[in-house]
Amino acid sequence: MKVSKLAANLIGSEIVKIGNEVNDLKAKGAEIANLTIGDLNSNLYPIPALLKEEIQKAYQNNLTNYPPANGLLSLRQEVSKDLKNRWNLDYSPNDILITAGSRPLIYAVYKTIVDEGDKVVYPTPSWNNNHYAYLTSAEAVEVKTTEENNFLPTADDLRPHLGGAVLLALCSPLNPTGTMFTKEQLSSICELVLEENKKRGENEKPLYLMYDQIYSNLTFGAQHVDPVSLFPELKEYTIYIDGISKCLAATGVRVGWGFGPAHILDKMKALLTHVGAWAPKPEQEATAKFFENPDNVNVFVEDFKGKLEESLKVLHGGIQDLKQKGLAVESIEPMGALYLTIKLDYIGKTKPDGSVIENSSDLVFYLINDAGVALVPFSAFGEAKSEPWFRASVGGLAVDEIKVMLPKLENALNNLK
Repeated sequence: MKVSKLAANLIGSEIVKIGNEVNDLKAKGAEIANLTIGDLNSNLYPIPALLKEEIQKAYQNNLTNYPPANGLLSLRQEVSKDLKNRWNLDYSPNDILITAGSRPLIYAVYKTIVDEGDKVVYPTPSWNNNHYAYLTSAEAVEVKTTEENNFLPTADDLRPHLGGAVLLALCSPLNPTGTMFTKEQLSSICELVLEENKKRGENEKPLYLMYDQIYSNLTFGAQHVDPVSLFPELKEYTIYIDGISKCLAATGVRVGWGFGPAHILDKMKALLTHVGAWAPKPEQEATAKFFENPDNVNVFVEDFKGKLEESLKVLHGGIQDLKQKGLAVESIEPMGALYLTIKLDYIGKTKPDGSVIENSSDLVFYLINDAGVALVPFSAFGEAKSEPWFRASVGGLAVDEIKVMLPKLENALNNLK
């Protein structure tokens, strides 16, 4: 049966495909160390107790009707205060839009700024920009990054591509790599955006910068940096993506926020009224109550990210041990988020059954079946399937489970010839 051209050509998520395979095997009794999804085991990492109490209280108080289209004023006020206290960013409640997590915000940024055929620039690997570019019929310009720069784009990488572009999409700490911009790296890119906008005429669309900082509170030693703090004049061009999904282990609670120029946020709000992508009113009320005391956030985040860092260090150390044993592996020291970047240089090798690992997807499914280890290849983030790099998310496993998994991974890799 016929469907729209958009639907007919839409590419499904490779992460979901891998996840389905893992779930099928688990249902049959297999033990799989699932390092695929950017989610959290809520038994290992429950949301803050006070946040849970406030959500339950809001439901008991029958706050179950529609919230305002841009979010509860109480929450927008608390977000405004938090942005000022945490990052010294000045955004009024009217410059903030609350949605059901960050995805509707990213979609709304694309739909508000990008016309069919407009140029959108983003690095690879990066999360879902290729799909959002497709959904808006954009001219997608993918800028390949390198291991040497922690898979983050440099100003030199981006410079040839920004002429005529209407949107530059960046993320730090970065999904999928767990790496993040330094002040110097981001400053150089910000200067390019400002230079490009000085060239634009009054009737030309500016080059906007979408800055996804959903992992900004989950950093390990390194300091999170953002565009407007570095260059206040970028405020009229920058739209931020943020929320509680990651920093409060609240991926299923669905409270995100965007902030930026009023003329962009107002159009995003109008667009999303037709989508109905509001965060539920009880969750908004509870988040506002939780953020009233900054210590609630700070104490939870410090404990939570300490546990994540421990898991990432164990996994990183395990991969480095395999490297010392002569296996063709590498990993990049994690700087933030939930992720470790791992290189498994085994494409082209032969499996015990005589078949060949032809690409990164083949290696993923070999490891699922022969090692009980599930990873996501960088091909899920816009890279070629010939690239031997993978994302490992530690949010679903305890430290002991990671330790048990490592010898299984070693054995499976050693069986490839």
